[in-house]
Amino acid sequence: MAKIKTRDRILDTSLALFNSVGEPNVTTLLISDEMDISPGNLYYHFKSKGDIVEELFGHFEEEMLDLLAVPEDVDISLDQQSFFLHLLFEAVARYRFIYQDLVNILSRYDQLQVRFKRLLKKKTAAFRVICESFRRQEKMDIEAEQLDSLCEQLTLTACYWSSFDTLSHLDNREKVDPGRGVYQMMHLMIPYLAPDEQAHARLASRDYL
Repeated sequence: MAKIKTRDRILDTSLALFNSVGEPNVTTLLISDEMDISPGNLYYHFKSKGDIVEELFGHFEEEMLDLLAVPEDVDISLDQQSFFLHLLFEAVARYRFIYQDLVNILSRYDQLQVRFKRLLKKKTAAFRVICESFRRQEKMDIEAEQLDSLCEQLTLTACYWSSFDTLSHLDNREKVDPGRGVYQMMHLMIPYLAPDEQAHARLASRDYL
């Protein structure tokens, strides 16, 4: 097996520490101690903790932009929608430090603000594409104003679910359950689905608990 490069080890270790104790509580000294390398070695790869945060955000951003590129010209099934939500919450869980300290991080790393706002818009647009596909297939009955509200609520839930979920186990930030997020998101959509689709969605959502 090829030896993991020091730069990649720094990113992996930083991500694990950010997720477990919170990004504001992590210093470059703590990262180097955790890796058993000198601070100078870490500095050779990253000049500051902010550089590490920005690169990790870049990895998250790339993953999310790929996931959120939902095609507008296909008929999306409920199973595909639930799998999409599963992948979305898995990505959020992997980089949960961003969401758990979202306002704090964006206020201190203002270069990330525009990029995160773009992700929010992409999320809302992806949810709209999915709902429009359901409407086109007569799987969903929803008015335009309701659709706007639903897509905004889905975006809000996807954004803040990680923080809400953390409140139930503050003593163990390693404990995450993306499935509960998927379950809640699916149940936000169920009232607008056709009766047969509602039954399918309820059944599918239980698999995530």
